[in-house]
Amino acid sequence: MPRPTTKEELIDLSRKNFDKLNTFIDSLSPAQQISEFPKGTMNRNVRDVLAHLHHWHLLMAGWYESGMKGGKPDMPAKGYTWKTLPELNLKIWEEYSGAELKKVRKLFEKSYGDIRELIVKHTNDELFEKKKYKWTGTTSLGAYFVSSTSSHYDWALKLITRAFKVK
Repeated sequence: MPRPTTKEELIDLSRKNFDKLNTFIDSLSPAQQISEFPKGTMNRNVRDVLAHLHHWHLLMAGWYESGMKGGKPDMPAKGYTWKTLPELNLKIWEEYSGAELKKVRKLFEKSYGDIRELIVKHTNDELFEKKKYKWTGTTSLGAYFVSSTSSHYDWALKLITRAFKVK
């Protein structure tokens, strides 16, 4: 499915990709779910990938809260720039490296629901009109939600499935 351009498509594709990701994880054995991926990726297992997604939900929610109050959100995070994204992702990885998969899955499901609630409360125009909100710059609010949901879940599913094909 192409990148969503309407509220309905965004809600639909984010849910479908969220479900596909979770269904694939559920199809793995408990041992596979906690096993290490082949070397070459920073996210070394399913927990790492889901923690990454969860944390990016939190970042998105923070940008949204700040921006909708008229502030200028720290993007991608305070002390980081888009050029230092690898350092931010490493910090995220380190933050969750001791967590159990079960806990991370609950966090991911909760933050997914929180982001979904933000999407649902907006009209199609509020989501996809470019330059509608000062904090989103030249893009739309919806584009931020696409990046932090459906597109990110698609990336995660590809990363996890590739890890298990290599084994």
